[in-house]
Amino acid sequence: MAIELSDGLIQLEEKAWAEIQAKELTVETAAAVQVAITAHAEAIEKSRYDVEMELKFRVRNPGAYEERERKRREAAAKR
Repeated sequence: MAIELSDGLIQLEEKAWAEIQAKELTVETAAAVQVAITAHAEAIEKSRYDVEMELKFRVRNPGAYEERERKRREAAAKR
């Protein structure tokens, strides 16, 4: 099952990713993302690493993320 991510966390990573692509990532943005990832991981009792990987996959590879989720829904429907 995919790790649930908050809208705020996704928005922070989207901002960071846009800054990275523009070669304008600030320390403040990067730090804010890391603090938010850590807090979210603690709140949902998951590994910080797993939360970060899921977040980056979702934001940086939206097509692949949607395809993975579609396959998961189809598999769940067959059960």
